[in-house]
Amino acid sequence: QVQLEEFGGELVQAGGALRLSCTASGITFENHAMAWFRQAPGKEREFVASINWTGARTTYSDSVKGRFTISRDNVKNTMSLQMNSLKPEDTAVYYCAGRLWTMSSYSGAYAYWGRGTQVTVSA
Repeated sequence: QVQLEEFGGELVQAGGALRLSCTASGITFENHAMAWFRQAPGKEREFVASINWTGARTTYSDSVKGRFTISRDNVKNTMSLQMNSLKPEDTAVYYCAGRLWTMSSYSGAYAYWGRGTQVTVSA
């Protein structure tokens, strides 16, 4: 049974930092590209960042580029998202997602999803 689980969401002040983690089980983690998406109230789910199966390649949405860093540890089967200089518009439920081999910024391309963790950034 495949399971992705996110950790680390909480309330933080604008300008602050937060680190999200995602643990994976039930899949061969090192064969999967991983990604973070987020969904704010009343909005569609949007791409945040992705990382390829080796960790050597990453992509980011323009809205988080330079502030967020995605990383992975294929020994511990975990993925992380370091979020710095947080803004109120970063408030959302953050989801981790996985798919075999290749990265994508399209949510429909991902087969596996976590349940999400709430990040709230106060002004």
